[in-house]
Amino acid sequence: MSMLPFTRPTLGEEELQSVREVLESGWITTGPKAKALEEAIAAYVGGGVQARVFNSATSALEACLFAAGVGPGDEVIVPAMSFVATANVVVRVGARPVFVDVDLNSRNIRADRVGKAINSRTRAIMPVHFAGLAADLDPLYALAGQHGLLVIEDAAQAIGTEHAGHKVGANGNPVCFSFHPNKNMTTIEGGAVTATDPAFLQRLERIRFHGIERDADGNMDVKAWGGKMNLPDVNSAIGLIQLSKLDGFNARRRELASRYLQRLANVPHLVLPADGPGHSWHMFCVCVDLNATGLTRPQIQARLEKQGVGTGTHYPAMTLFSLYRDLGNAPGDFPVAERIGRETLTLPLFPTMTEADVDHVCDALQQSISSEAA
Repeated sequence: MSMLPFTRPTLGEEELQSVREVLESGWITTGPKAKALEEAIAAYVGGGVQARVFNSATSALEACLFAAGVGPGDEVIVPAMSFVATANVVVRVGARPVFVDVDLNSRNIRADRVGKAINSRTRAIMPVHFAGLAADLDPLYALAGQHGLLVIEDAAQAIGTEHAGHKVGANGNPVCFSFHPNKNMTTIEGGAVTATDPAFLQRLERIRFHGIERDADGNMDVKAWGGKMNLPDVNSAIGLIQLSKLDGFNARRRELASRYLQRLANVPHLVLPADGPGHSWHMFCVCVDLNATGLTRPQIQARLEKQGVGTGTHYPAMTLFSLYRDLGNAPGDFPVAERIGRETLTLPLFPTMTEADVDHVCDALQQSISSEAA
């Protein structure tokens, strides 16, 4: 029996040809294709933003924090459940991540609890658009305005997502995207930032490449630290093709997710993910009431694997990792994030799946969470 993975990149002949053209051009590192991808992303997102591409969304988030001057003694508010890069970048710049619990269905940060986490050391709020569903941004931006804070949106999972009728990334504040192979579009590895502030964008450019800046005659100067975070043209060429297909990819993901929601609506012991306008459905994650089933998650995963269904676990509560327990977080502090971390299963979702694939996963899951299953 062939295995249906929880994700798979959708790559074809056009992407192969784009790579061949770059390799044959002799210019394979950052160059005209990277510039073209930046312009294409800005046009796609809209709102008059500019885009800067990076070698990963992690680098993009890190660069935004550096560019905003966030550092030692500062605090950044983040959700308690996300991929660990969300908190790691805060530690990387010398600041402290302050965690807030998430909603069980949307898996996004609880905006109504963010206000209690703000204090005199808070510099930024960093919401995550989990699995492609936009976070509740309006109250977060209202809080940021009241307290003079920056909002940096972690949209690693949300390229093509919409909020209030506009693409995520179009509001002018820094918004970071990922183009990792498991994302809705890929550059193999890569990421991008969209923003409107020219000074902020200029700082990003310096941080992205060794702190280098040049005058009109091409003379080089380095006034501040910079890293090595640039995206090569080989990756950018793939991204240009993928971006042209993104709306089609996302439309197919929505169709498949809708079928999942319909098929699993009445299955006991499951908490299904929330849907909403503009959802790009990067992943389809359910929570299984393990106490009710009498099973462990590895047992359920093993049963699914025997039926040809691969799964993921996105994500453990970050607050339970040793690094963040050492910063004062303890089990029980963020019960919803911890529950999601214990119970979550990521089911297969990618554009080349068929309706029959979804039906097979749903049948296999229902059988696998039955305590009577062999």
